Amino acid sequence: MDPVVGLIANPAAGKDIRRLVAHATTVGNQSKMRNIRRVLVGLGAMGVGRVLVMPERLHLGSRAYENLNVQGDVPVVEMLDMPATNEAEDSERAASLLHRAGVGCILVLGGDGTIRAVSKGANDTPLLPLSTGTNNVLPGCVEGTIAGLAAGALAREAFPLQEVAFRHKWLEVSINGDPRDRALVDAAILRGHFIGSRAVWDVGAVRQIVVTRAGLDSTGLSAIAAVVCPISPKQEQGANLFLSPEAGRHVLAPIAPGLIRPVGIASSHILDAGDTVTTEAEEWMILALDGEREFAVQKGDRISITLHLDGPWIVVPRRVTEQMTAQRLFDIPA
Repeated sequence: MDPVVGLIANPAAGKDIRRLVAHATTVGNQSKMRNIRRVLVGLGAMGVGRVLVMPERLHLGSRAYENLNVQGDVPVVEMLDMPATNEAEDSERAASLLHRAGVGCILVLGGDGTIRAVSKGANDTPLLPLSTGTNNVLPGCVEGTIAGLAAGALAREAFPLQEVAFRHKWLEVSINGDPRDRALVDAAILRGHFIGSRAVWDVGAVRQIVVTRAGLDSTGLSAIAAVVCPISPKQEQGANLFLSPEAGRHVLAPIAPGLIRPVGIASSHILDAGDTVTTEAEEWMILALDGEREFAVQKGDRISITLHLDGPWIVVPRRVTEQMTAQRLFDIPA
């Protein structure tokens, strides 16, 4: 069976309000299409014949394919049979269709929020994220050509998935005992009840943050945890922090690109796999997942957040190219 790869590109990634309140880079449509073209070249070099693409309002995948002018084979781009509503649910629905289609890998162009949405539908299909969002804790700055080569080799089943990918941790968010949503990097509880522009940049409203990882080389809410208790992606632990402007300890944290703010740390503790933290809302509160406001809860609601280790498979392109070199997959037959 010929290898097939999926591609989900979020047209809204890299364009939110943090371009106005901070100094985040705007990732334009032309930049995304050029990245997709480079991905297609890499996939073609690995013998991938078809790429199934999520339809969206800007038609990034089809436009990139139509204007691709290179020597050598490139895969045919086919659009998934689904409506484009331009909501986050499109990414989840597309990932589910790609999983059922049996693609060897799903390339995702977006930020943490896009990867989170895709992970809901992808099941065990491995994800290879490419950074085109604002808070890019999960998607790495991998070049599109390398990403295409890596995804193509993975789709050819050239080596076991466990050798080139890892299972990411995730947070299960429940309200009054009923599972409601998930986060891959951080879940935050904020004061207020208006979703607004979704992006979180005012830490004065944040009361609690639970993280799966906290790297000192990242921005966003997880960066607050990083300066208190750094946690690596492979570490089988997370962290829970309570914030308060009146706290005795204050730290500086890069909460968005070019935006550094003092944050009061009331308390913090490490979470082990399976641990649950529960908070009762003392007023209207908002749940922000992976840096974006998602839904509000009422006074008296019980918010529970549980750390799990069996999240989506995340491909590490460097590991793939190392395996390709070891198996001489770059060699050209005489």
